[in-house]
Amino acid sequence: MHLASAQSPLPLIPQPKQALIGKGDFTLDNDTRVFAEENSFEAKFLIDYIEKQYGIKLKKTSVMPKEDVPVIAFNLQIPDATNFDREYYTLEVNPKRIDISAAATNGQFYAVQSLIELLPTAKSKPFKIPCVQISDAPKFKWRGMHLDVCRHFFSVDFVKKYIDCLALYKFNTFHWHLTDDQGWRIEIKKYPKLTQIGGWRNGTMVGHYNEQRYDTIKYGGFYTQQQIKEVVDYAQERHITVVPEIEMPGHALAALSAYPELACTSGPFEAAKGWGVFDDVFCPKEETFSFLQNVLSEVMDLFPSAYIHIGGDECPKTRWKACAHCQGLIKELGLKDEHGLQSYFITRIEKYVNSKGRKIIGWDEILEGGLAPNAAVMSWRGTEGGTAAAKLNHNVVMSPGSHCYFDQYQADPKTQPLAIGGLITLEKVYSFNPVPEALSTEESQYILGAQANVWTEYMQTEDDVEYMVFPRISALAEVLWGTADPTRYDDFTNRLSLHLRLLDKWKVTYCKVPFKN
Repeated sequence: MHLASAQSPLPLIPQPKQALIGKGDFTLDNDTRVFAEENSFEAKFLIDYIEKQYGIKLKKTSVMPKEDVPVIAFNLQIPDATNFDREYYTLEVNPKRIDISAAATNGQFYAVQSLIELLPTAKSKPFKIPCVQISDAPKFKWRGMHLDVCRHFFSVDFVKKYIDCLALYKFNTFHWHLTDDQGWRIEIKKYPKLTQIGGWRNGTMVGHYNEQRYDTIKYGGFYTQQQIKEVVDYAQERHITVVPEIEMPGHALAALSAYPELACTSGPFEAAKGWGVFDDVFCPKEETFSFLQNVLSEVMDLFPSAYIHIGGDECPKTRWKACAHCQGLIKELGLKDEHGLQSYFITRIEKYVNSKGRKIIGWDEILEGGLAPNAAVMSWRGTEGGTAAAKLNHNVVMSPGSHCYFDQYQADPKTQPLAIGGLITLEKVYSFNPVPEALSTEESQYILGAQANVWTEYMQTEDDVEYMVFPRISALAEVLWGTADPTRYDDFTNRLSLHLRLLDKWKVTYCKVPFKN
């Protein structure tokens, strides 16, 4: 056997830590049996996938077949699993059998994803899988993708497809951005007006922000709590944690349109038609905290994630500076300024979330005025905020606009759909290192990982989202798995060119520019 190389690439993304190509193939047909525990979702997932894509109905058995029967065997035991043992797996394909071994179902699921990538994409028979030995585990604990459904709203079916794509690349976190100025997208039973009023806007910006043009079409939508549960369950089966984001204290216009008494002024307010940052934000008064605690209580009942994202970004202090209550609170609490007031706001919310056994994560502005005691930081304005938080012994998820904002162009804007601006190519994503050089070995342990953000101001349709995400998601997947090597970028694109056949099979829309001569 020999290491997979550019001369004989396997279409595996992210590239495994160790992959040895053997001689021969395993033939997949109706005689193949699947040996697994009775209630194995991972085995069922593989059986369903093969039936859907290839029309082959594999039979599952809880008794190991005879030696001459081709088998795909799921084994929940692996004595030498180290590091992230729940995500470690081995996959061995030989002409007679396929062995999937892992210490936990997480690892089994990742082995299934690797096996899916090895399946033939052509329709011709017989269906052969190359012989290979893979030993694999990820580097980072947080391997995330984000989706904004506030600027433009997307169906539950699409969200599930998005999660399927994350699963293919072995991501384990889906950051669901559910509230913003332009729309409130999650049903809160105690406050029905949040979706009845805040879930809709009276028009939408047309063209680029610089043009300041708007239509007058009512736009909106929201997810019921039942739909939320459905998505969370769907993701959990695929070993993906859904982290909800409920924005505060800024990006609150949709909420204020429904409950104006939570603002510093009397309004009236409406969900924003355009993009950007708006002065009207939550006022830090008792009724606001009661409201947000009630909202978060329902959110935490729906999402079992360890972290709840509370936003914390781009909160103008204009209203707070002119608000008698805010200024009085600053004096009463002995705060230095409005940044201190924001820190008080976030810390108070954190105390409530912690009381429910959860933790908060917020954008790096939550560092301003002092970081809440147990908060994790999502660093988007470069990596400086994340570096500062790690030095304070706080957990960090890196998501800098320089490498991880998939709303930016991925090629020459003249050839691309309208986007916010900037340029983040496939190669630039692949070059990303989530651990800043400024951190010591001990400090770098606080870097949980990274994620890419998909802000949808300029993505009106599901195809638009896919086009902006693919193929850049594949580069980030390899970065987060820990096997990206920018000096071997050609090897990555060689594997990706083969992998694209799978995306074609899945009918995923993607940008073809990186593959044009």
